[in-house]
Amino acid sequence: MRQRAARDQQRLDSGAVTSPKDLENLQHEIASLAKRQGDLEDIVLEIMERRESAQERARELAGRVESMEAKLADAATRRDTAVAELDGEVASLTKEREVVSASVPADLMKLYERLRVQQGGVGAARLHQRRCEGCRLELNITEVNDVRAAAPDQVLRCENCGRILVRTPDSGL
Repeated sequence: MRQRAARDQQRLDSGAVTSPKDLENLQHEIASLAKRQGDLEDIVLEIMERRESAQERARELAGRVESMEAKLADAATRRDTAVAELDGEVASLTKEREVVSASVPADLMKLYERLRVQQGGVGAARLHQRRCEGCRLELNITEVNDVRAAAPDQVLRCENCGRILVRTPDSGL
């Protein structure tokens, strides 16, 4: 458009166009081209401003992504540390369980394993303040009296859930 406007202005200035009507049309075209050029320059400026705004937003979002990636990496590190600690604890408890289970009579261990499978992983529960910690129900007075009267080495079971009751000093007897 600039080249065309310059060419038209040169024709106008050179005097090559002699017809008044052609001169008027040429002046009108030069004015129209100047207006169109101004409009296009405004559009270019607006696009440049929008581009700058979009680039700023992209930088902001890139910073947020970087921050989130750092948080994610930190969380993954903490998770891996916690998993490693839990794996160590599981290994330790597994060894401890093997030692303890070796000292338990075979028939009691068989009963415990069967109850553990039936009860969703918990075959024995602590008796705490007259309450079975397996089913969370309080034993009635008759059951409490039966537990009191039982020999210390007798295997007792909860009448509600069937789990083996483990008596402790805080059983409430």
